[in-house]
Amino acid sequence: MINDIVSSINNILWGQGQILIYLLLFAGCWFSFKLRLIQLRHFRYMFTVMKGSTQSNKSGISSFQALCTGLSARVGTGNLAGVAMAISLGGSGAIFWMWIIALLGMATGFAESVLGQLYKVRDEHKEFRGGPAYYIRAGLNKPWLAICFSLALFLGYGLTFSAMQANTIADAINNTFAISPIYSGAVIVVIAASIVIGGLRSIARFAELIVPFMGLAFVATAIIITLLNIELVPDMLVDIFTSAFGLNEAGAGALGAAIKHGVQRGLYSNEAGAGSVPHAAAGASPYPNHPVAQGYVQMLGVFLDTIVLCSCTAVVILLANLNISGEMEGIGMTQDAMAVHLGSGGNYFVAAAISLFAFTSVVANYAYAESNLHLFKLDNKLGRTLYTGVYLAMVFWGANATLKQVWGLADMALGLMTLVNIYAITLLTPTIVNLTQDYLTKLKQGKSMEFSLKDVKIQGKTEPGVWS
Repeated sequence: MINDIVSSINNILWGQGQILIYLLLFAGCWFSFKLRLIQLRHFRYMFTVMKGSTQSNKSGISSFQALCTGLSARVGTGNLAGVAMAISLGGSGAIFWMWIIALLGMATGFAESVLGQLYKVRDEHKEFRGGPAYYIRAGLNKPWLAICFSLALFLGYGLTFSAMQANTIADAINNTFAISPIYSGAVIVVIAASIVIGGLRSIARFAELIVPFMGLAFVATAIIITLLNIELVPDMLVDIFTSAFGLNEAGAGALGAAIKHGVQRGLYSNEAGAGSVPHAAAGASPYPNHPVAQGYVQMLGVFLDTIVLCSCTAVVILLANLNISGEMEGIGMTQDAMAVHLGSGGNYFVAAAISLFAFTSVVANYAYAESNLHLFKLDNKLGRTLYTGVYLAMVFWGANATLKQVWGLADMALGLMTLVNIYAITLLTPTIVNLTQDYLTKLKQGKSMEFSLKDVKIQGKTEPGVWS
């Protein structure tokens, strides 16, 4: 019965109704228009703002740690298993639509991260917390909607997403080493517990060490594979673009599948508009000390996740010239492709990569849901202990569940979060635009970039003391 309910909701959100596909395209176009294509106009500045990004204070993590934490959650199964799933169900053309939703999503990610920074609060340890529930409550004065988002977040990031990441790790290890998911699941739980028990700062330090290393290693491997198969690249690019518009032999029947699965997996990978990354953005003490600075940082995260890392996986798969069956395939397809290029060592490389990619998501997901405990007055030892216990139990369950069960629940939770979040950030557009104009004016005039509430008209109110 639960599977039937989940399938029915997903069919409305992602299936025949395709509500979220239209909603995400609208949000990307809306914020690209309102912010005057900031993701293209300020593409170079997006990298420049990372100067001084390692600075932090006792209230918040550094901007670089916030970027790595955001990438920890983004860079996971969506980059390896999700891309394979998009190609297996939507053909090579799905990659083009994954790029499009990423370019549009950069503006959406900018908007929601700015709000996460502006409406952040301090918890009982005087550390920054925030996210959509906080800017819905403070900016829109809709506490009931904030609770709805938080419940969807707990279902997604607190429960099913980490279960799905554990499922992919266990599957990859089982495919490569024939180790039972029961044992790999237990190991994942023990290691995750040792990290998450230290809270956001511990997770941020872990992300800061692991994410750059694993990202660079994966990109370098994809570049080497591309250079070794350089003569096949032109045909691969032609196939991506013709398939994206239904112009190849598969015909128009494949067009809808390419758009649907490209957008769906693109969102799942970069999370732009889903309301997850604002939690990492809110936890930072930005440099310069202005909410818009974190908008640029997390916009860069969308670019690195989808345009860079997902493209690397797509290149590896498409250059392997595997048979695309039309049936759902996951990490096994990526492993098969890597084995074509690197021999038997390819399986080991993917198993190691997916284990690192997915594990960083497991611990970052914990931080996102944990940030919302403050909203329910559960930001204490008892609340954290109960949440941690349920979270670790779901991680172990996920390692032993079936692929469709886990991905179905994850898609539903992500869809419900996205519905609420896009509604909220659209209503808060005037605040986003005013903040951005304030930042750009100060940047152009060479003034101090320090944010002051008296300089900008905002909706609702911020927590006293945060920006004074």
